[in-house]
Amino acid sequence: MVKHSKPKAGSLAFYPRKRARRIYPAIKSIPTEKPKVLGFAGYKAGMVSVIVVDRDKNSPTFGQEVAIPATVLDCPPLKVVGIRAYEETKNGLKALTEVWAKNLPKDLERKVKVKPNEEKMKEMEEKLDKIARIRLIVCTQPRISGIRKKKPEVFEIEVGGKDAKEKLEFAKSLLGKEIKAKDVFKEGELVDVRSVTKGKGTEGPVKRFGVKIQPRKAHGKRRHVGTLGQERPGKVRFTVPQAGQLGFQTRTELNKRILKIGENGKEITPKGGFIRYGIIGSNYILIEGSVPGPKKRLIMLRPSIRVGKFKFLPLEVKEVIVGG
Repeated sequence: MVKHSKPKAGSLAFYPRKRARRIYPAIKSIPTEKPKVLGFAGYKAGMVSVIVVDRDKNSPTFGQEVAIPATVLDCPPLKVVGIRAYEETKNGLKALTEVWAKNLPKDLERKVKVKPNEEKMKEMEEKLDKIARIRLIVCTQPRISGIRKKKPEVFEIEVGGKDAKEKLEFAKSLLGKEIKAKDVFKEGELVDVRSVTKGKGTEGPVKRFGVKIQPRKAHGKRRHVGTLGQERPGKVRFTVPQAGQLGFQTRTELNKRILKIGENGKEITPKGGFIRYGIIGSNYILIEGSVPGPKKRLIMLRPSIRVGKFKFLPLEVKEVIVGG
């Protein structure tokens, strides 16, 4: 009889296993780069197959056409509605001041009510010596996506640069304007994706941690751990696999390759649109492989922070195969 090994499926690196605070996450770690927008976001629409020419010299299919799976992100331009400056304190970053643009989108009132205050820009320039980081306050434009909703998401994107003055000048040039995916990323670039995973509600320890089901003659329960721990100390430790929340947690996947950045989403949309999403009417990004989260979930993208040997790995895209 062959013995099968089934290690515990739940990693303790992901504790506490509770629901995410917000349905779209924040980007906390960013690479240090020249004046540039260090992030973008798009709605997950579905997956397609992409025919590319294999450029890996160590691959048995080198030089041949191969099919690889790719995720389609619907990426309508982001609207820059404000600038926020942070100062470094002993307790971490603290918001110093913020400026809101004049031409705020009408749909922004559905999410947050603010008043334009571009006169505060002078105050921000006077406090340059205190500023540690500058971030753009941006909002999505779901009306021009296939998601069929009106309320935008509002979040911050880091601005790169060598000093506060350079960052502020770059941020001022974008205030009130739109940012497109091609302004931030290039085809073949490696990016990190961050999103909230599919929510599965309350699940037992078998599905949540992969514990073994007890044999038929087990006393008491079968889909349960054999013991809740030792006698002393007289408590149940958090490491004991038990029932609880599964999914709907923020996760980051590193080094995903951008296969293509397009401006006409209809060229990759199946007839009748993507199932449970719709028709992509504006810009889109094709990312190699899968990304966390269900359809319609907002996916955050940032430049890769753990780049290995290659920063750019361009592939020659021959054809995009979509469902009929």
